[in-house]
Amino acid sequence: MSRFITIGLESRGVTARARLLDDAAPRTCAAVWDALPLGGQVYHGKYARNEIYTLLETFSPRDPGRENTTVTPIPGDVCWFTFSGDDLGNPAYGYETEEEHRQQGAIIDLAVFYGRNNLLINGDQGWVPGNVFATITEGLDELAAACQDIWMGGARGESLTFARATTP
Repeated sequence: MSRFITIGLESRGVTARARLLDDAAPRTCAAVWDALPLGGQVYHGKYARNEIYTLLETFSPRDPGRENTTVTPIPGDVCWFTFSGDDLGNPAYGYETEEEHRQQGAIIDLAVFYGRNNLLINGDQGWVPGNVFATITEGLDELAAACQDIWMGGARGESLTFARATTP
């Protein structure tokens, strides 16, 4: 039986529903599912293109490693990335807490891709494959419109949340 999560933008009042890809990414799905609910400040992708994400302190006792990876996510893909604090400590990334990032051992990036033509390459790090662990099945159009508003209107004060979905 499939498991589902909700993905929300709190201030904008938008929620989408995504199916976990337990067969393709079982370790990543288990790590996320066991830690739900999760959420934090939303950011809009600077390099990848049509992406929103949140950065979280490590919440799983064991990193899932790479599984079901991509560098070309499609609309509706939900991905996990693991970064070290040094990976995100560069002032060019624009995080207000860059020094805090440097002090952290690992940072989990949960990302949602809402449009086409994404490419996961970073000028400092090269290719950045992400684990695709879920796919949005409902609400992508509404979420994409809200994501575009984040790009044009700003991310300050907006939270990206992930929670277990109730059964249909």
